[in-house]
Amino acid sequence: MVTPTVPFSDLSKHSKRVAETLDRVHRVQVKRRDGEDLFISTARHDRQREETADIAARMVAALLASDEGSRAVLHALPTVFPWVRHLSLDEKKEFVQELVDATRDAVELDVHATLHRLIVEWRATARVLADPSLTAQLTRALPDDDHGEVIAS
Repeated sequence: MVTPTVPFSDLSKHSKRVAETLDRVHRVQVKRRDGEDLFISTARHDRQREETADIAARMVAALLASDEGSRAVLHALPTVFPWVRHLSLDEKKEFVQELVDATRDAVELDVHATLHRLIVEWRATARVLADPSLTAQLTRALPDDDHGEVIAS
């Protein structure tokens, strides 16, 4: 479903119309010229989104509790995140566990940046691993030179 968009000025000039739209579609994007766009949603819609994320996180966590479920999650992972094919099995397992934890944080603590950062960081790791020359460059042994104490500033 496409989220309707209204200009920021409609919130004050046509607030009743915006509220009626919200009653019908449950979420509206508010376009701003001088800042980041906003989303307004009904409380029920927001609670349902949180419940959906919570159920998804608990479902994956429950699957991870058994060997068969873990295999199913790992098998499905490339469908959701195609770049995981560049990760080792241990890295995939670590990613899945961190993904579950970050999703729970998004639901329970209303902290969504952690989930986004986690995906960005693991995708960057996969990007490095996908490029053999970059992987070699970043994993080569460092020289044994001691450059002295690092002073915190």
